[in-house]
Amino acid sequence: MATAQVDASKVNGTPSIMNTLGTSDQIVKDALEGKHVLQKLGKDDILVEDEELLSKEFINILRELNGEDIAEVVKECHTLAASYQTSGKVEDLKRLEKIINELSPGESIVATSAFSHILQLSNLAEEVQIALRQRAQKKSGHFSDEAHGMTESTIQETFGKLLNSGKTKEDIHAALKAQCVDLVFTAHPTQAVRRSLLQKHFKIRNILSALHSSAVLSENEKNELLESLRSSMQGAWRTDEIRRTPPTPQDEMRAGMSYFHETIFHGLPRFLKRVDTALFSIGIEERLPLDTQIFKFSSWMGGDRDGNPRVTPPVTRDVLLLSRLMAANLYFHEIEGLMFELSMWRCSDKMKQVVKEVVAKQSGKENVQRHYSEFWKFIPPTEPYRVLLSEVRDKLYYTREHFQAQLEGRQSYTDEAELVLRTDDLLDTLKVCYDSLCATGDKAIADGRLLDVMRQVQAFGMSLVKLDIRQESERHTDAIDAITTYLGIGSYKSWSEEDKQAWLLKELQGKRPLFGADLETSDEVKEVLDTFRVIGEFPTESFGAYVISMATSPSDVLSVELLQRECGVKTPLRVVPLFEKLADLQGAPAAVERLFSVDWYRKRIDGKQEVMIGYSDSGKDAGRLSAAWQVYVAQEDLAKVAAKYDVRLTLFHGRGGTVGRGGGPTHLAILSQPPGTINGSLRLTVQGEVIEQSFGEKNLCFRTLERFTSATLEHSLHPPISPKPEWRALMNELAATSVVEYREVVFKTPRFVEYFRSATPELEYGRMNIGSRPAKRKPSGGIESLRAIPWIFAWTQTRFHLPVWLGIGGAIKQSLEKNPDNLALMRSMYNEWPFFQVTIDLIEMVFAKADPRVAEMYDRLLVNSELQPFGEELRNKFRETKDFLLKIAGHNFVLQHNPQLFQRLIIRDPWITCLNVQQAYCLKHMRDQGHQMSVKSPLATAVNPIFGTATAPPKKSDELLQLNQTTEFAPGLEDCLILSMKGIAAGLQNTG
Repeated sequence: MATAQVDASKVNGTPSIMNTLGTSDQIVKDALEGKHVLQKLGKDDILVEDEELLSKEFINILRELNGEDIAEVVKECHTLAASYQTSGKVEDLKRLEKIINELSPGESIVATSAFSHILQLSNLAEEVQIALRQRAQKKSGHFSDEAHGMTESTIQETFGKLLNSGKTKEDIHAALKAQCVDLVFTAHPTQAVRRSLLQKHFKIRNILSALHSSAVLSENEKNELLESLRSSMQGAWRTDEIRRTPPTPQDEMRAGMSYFHETIFHGLPRFLKRVDTALFSIGIEERLPLDTQIFKFSSWMGGDRDGNPRVTPPVTRDVLLLSRLMAANLYFHEIEGLMFELSMWRCSDKMKQVVKEVVAKQSGKENVQRHYSEFWKFIPPTEPYRVLLSEVRDKLYYTREHFQAQLEGRQSYTDEAELVLRTDDLLDTLKVCYDSLCATGDKAIADGRLLDVMRQVQAFGMSLVKLDIRQESERHTDAIDAITTYLGIGSYKSWSEEDKQAWLLKELQGKRPLFGADLETSDEVKEVLDTFRVIGEFPTESFGAYVISMATSPSDVLSVELLQRECGVKTPLRVVPLFEKLADLQGAPAAVERLFSVDWYRKRIDGKQEVMIGYSDSGKDAGRLSAAWQVYVAQEDLAKVAAKYDVRLTLFHGRGGTVGRGGGPTHLAILSQPPGTINGSLRLTVQGEVIEQSFGEKNLCFRTLERFTSATLEHSLHPPISPKPEWRALMNELAATSVVEYREVVFKTPRFVEYFRSATPELEYGRMNIGSRPAKRKPSGGIESLRAIPWIFAWTQTRFHLPVWLGIGGAIKQSLEKNPDNLALMRSMYNEWPFFQVTIDLIEMVFAKADPRVAEMYDRLLVNSELQPFGEELRNKFRETKDFLLKIAGHNFVLQHNPQLFQRLIIRDPWITCLNVQQAYCLKHMRDQGHQMSVKSPLATAVNPIFGTATAPPKKSDELLQLNQTTEFAPGLEDCLILSMKGIAAGLQNTG
């Protein structure tokens, strides 16, 4: 990993970060000379000074609240870790290990938490730096993704590119009107930071932005901002970082939906206004039509029950009610705001008639009290817009009460006519207002806040997000089997695929009910049937897709169609097969073709089909390179099958946050997809910490929406090149060879599982309480049963990232031994083919975050001596792979092409190393059943001259031991481990 040189000087008693003004070229020069010295990259680089400010303020808070001694320990650990990262001297690492290992339990918690907090603050400083630099770069016409150093475009710049490539403004306008990106928020356990802390981080981020974005701040204003910054930082420090109980699916849903309240709900209309402006600039003289849906928003939170027994039918019902309650609440406040805005008296004849009817209905209700803060009295007919909107507000008021009562299990006695239950109920009324304003010459007013609210209603509907349901195919098979057994026609499970299809199609085309209340079922089958019954209770617009995991045959899809009908789902959800493992991806095109060959099903889908491609399990199953290539090929072949049957295909990409699970920069992930596979329609998951990184702040939200829109439009109108035959042949060879080596190590090496569980915190992963989903699909089993998230998480924590690179080096080596000219061919692939370049660059980025020396420390402390040579063998493969990738990319060192990310890793590296040392020793002691943490503080001994020998151990830290009353380990151990996990995740900006 990139290493750091820390200036020995101090600024106000805190470690100083060098503030030499440098350039990208200087960064490269220093790296080549082995000097990884932190420098500013230009005059607009405010990251260094923000890091300086935050570290100074945090150390002062630490000193004030926890004592001078522990503050000095934290600084000394940083100095030693930085020195070790630069020089590689074992003495520095040993001194760091000694200091950390000899801390008392309370001091260990304080120090570990301090390392973690500093890294979280670094994240906030980086986000502010990126947002401010991006705004500055817009003026220069150059825009880059600072997270990865790869060029991307604003929406207006994308229009310019497309026009220069020969597209017309009408082409662009037509493509935008037909385009739709559906972002699916998932509850995969990758968000390691508590929501309580995220709220405080939100404030800190805004304060930093305010300190830089205001052109002129008075001294008083600056001091007030700094005071607020200190308050928020101290609030974060005083908050328990550890989630003491596992979150429920409802908790996860609330956390995910908080981003809609904070940024997305208001950020979307703001972005759509920017799209309108960009269209005006190229000569399109109209706004995007109201029925255009550039974005949709969906969720798996409370709907994804595959392998998660905590997601039950009552949970799904709660989540559906919660999202509808949240939507009603948001619209209530928007309508109240519109009542202020639309104070006009002129209106169309149609509106006059509607208002007349409203006034007549309200007759006699003038004195009804609903305790509104604004417009609480009767509104006269001379304010027609307010009269009409007041009725909408009343309905939304009762709608909130209705959903609240249902959530609490109370009976709601409100007449449905008094509620807003469907999107059109709200949108139609707003359209009356819009049309009236336009008809009376007030289109400028109509296109203001009213248009924003209408666009919100169009995008979010009355459910805020559409809930997907996901279940594993075998569960549906069990339910159908119970039904056929009940009917006395045998066991469905024993039938051939042809017999299954024939029976399912016969029943789908018939009308008889298949079972009654006397159907005897297991708990698992009852859960499946009850889930379908819950779907039938809610409007169709509350739902997205029904996703089937492990779907391999047409009967898997047809069985869900039949179960929907039998359980009272009036308008069935679209059914989406999910292909995840390597073999499933390889068989996906044939499976979908078999499905399309069923006449009944083709009529049912009306020319539209969605197919989900899983990145996580395929990567765990086959390694990154082979999985990435098979995902690419599967998409090509699925597009061909869809074209053959004249079906519009939407691919649903199940991407995670890490490279090992398909993560990467949004715009390049889209632009590197095969040509002909997007066509303006895209669906993908947004998981865990990626939600925070994409939508945690209003400018991040805006930029995320712009990235998706620009890249999808560019891919549709100006798709990337298809791979040349020789590129395709070489990729087939590399993928086939890499999967053999990967599986040889992971699945066929007898003691690999033992090594994996010894050298990583995989066994301890569940203690973090970061998600409701179990780490394994089955309680027992090895790597096969382990979910992709904890698999990636464990290797990420030790900074070895084995799933990302294993197999690649061996494949390249074998290819070059076979034909040395293949190096030149790989270089041409890297320079000319987006897919290959993105794949190599992302793996290179992972190498920048990795450190085999740290992984070696874990081995030394945790792994049986007989297995340590195996660890060294893996580290040799790591180094070999890294060297090969640098040769292909033409780089002399990792991230040579990305000085911004290189700079940020220099800042992070020492703090992460401190956490790695703490974690390794925690694991060592937790696995030693007889271990007791030292009760004697090293601060009272001469560990280092800076501490002295007369200082008594601080007492304040001991109170932290009281937060964990249920631990089975020595005091402080479990909390230190969890804090180290969270801190490393923050430092690497990835968990799983």
